[in-house]
Amino acid sequence: MKILMLHNRYLVPGGEDQSTAAEANLLQQQGCVVELLEEDNRRVEQLGNARTAIRTIWSSESFQRIYDKLRTGKFDVLHVQNFFPLWSPSVYYAAAKCNVPVVQTLRNYRLMCVNAVFFRDSHVCEDCLGKRFAWPGILHACYRGSRAGSAVVAGMNGIHHVAGTWRKKIHVYVALTEFARDKYIAGGFPAEKIVVKPNFVYPSPQPGPGQGGYALFVGRLSPEKGIATLLKAWQAASHVLPLKIVGDGPSSDIVEVAARENSVIEYLGRRPSDEVAQLMARAEFLVFPTECYEGMPRTVIESFAVGTPVVASNIGSTAAMIVSGENGFHFTPGSVPELRQRLEWCSQNLDQLRAMRAKARQSFEDRYTGAANARMLLAIYERARAAAAHTHSG
Repeated sequence: MKILMLHNRYLVPGGEDQSTAAEANLLQQQGCVVELLEEDNRRVEQLGNARTAIRTIWSSESFQRIYDKLRTGKFDVLHVQNFFPLWSPSVYYAAAKCNVPVVQTLRNYRLMCVNAVFFRDSHVCEDCLGKRFAWPGILHACYRGSRAGSAVVAGMNGIHHVAGTWRKKIHVYVALTEFARDKYIAGGFPAEKIVVKPNFVYPSPQPGPGQGGYALFVGRLSPEKGIATLLKAWQAASHVLPLKIVGDGPSSDIVEVAARENSVIEYLGRRPSDEVAQLMARAEFLVFPTECYEGMPRTVIESFAVGTPVVASNIGSTAAMIVSGENGFHFTPGSVPELRQRLEWCSQNLDQLRAMRAKARQSFEDRYTGAANARMLLAIYERARAAAAHTHSG
């Protein structure tokens, strides 16, 4: 099978970039031909805000580029990982003109929420869910604090809702969790087109030894990730393991301050992926304190893969990924007292915590390996091809 895969990289690399690369690599290992084309948000500065706004809604450049590629390349499927903002939904129309089926992975909630995470002003917000035009997102300037920018995103979603793009031009949507699928159905997307396929780690790493004597946070340092809750819980706790923090983002300044003021908090900044993997394999537990709906946190899967239990907020996809007492523990999102209690228990009961490593690894083997994912992904492509063939014959 020959697949054209599209992705738009953000300025700060993250799990979406890693998952896209992992899927392309996995498919190639299965004998597929994969051509990955990427846009990069570093182009936004070059294009300027006005031109970027126009192409967010419709990019003639992207349409022509993908039309030419599909017309001459004999591709079986167009798989769009992330089109926002530089590819634009015009790529779906290029595929339709070439009679190539389209698969769209739903890695966030961008098609229903201006800031893509259903989170604003330090709380979960679903004010735009189900609305064809997300006016609350404009009112609250949910896209990077800009009403103008928010209007562009809301306009893009609204225009393509009215045009029928989301309903007619995509043959299969791939949600990462049942939670995300349910949200998209609640948002008016066709249930029959949305399938669930989780993220994965491939190749499978060896289980880690643990026993490093520290806890670990890995991820983007931003308010919706629960960074303030994490720091407050550690500062309030007694007799806890040291915390190593890996990542960067807009909340890095408060992390730097906390690390200076508290010797049990160490800020490592961004680190190479191989170093992060080693840190994760030796960690006693991973902390994932998100306060927003995640797509499917790759960090949690990577932690399970090396057998490291996870202490995570009980929200969105992590609510189902964590089985409390088996592969980790839950706490209420934003609750400093609950997180503090979990941290203290884990730190003071290392023998019991280390006994959970086998269950954490089993969670990975049961759900998140490359072999299982490859079968699901190829089945999704065949489903898209069958749907496209039915549309064309009709």
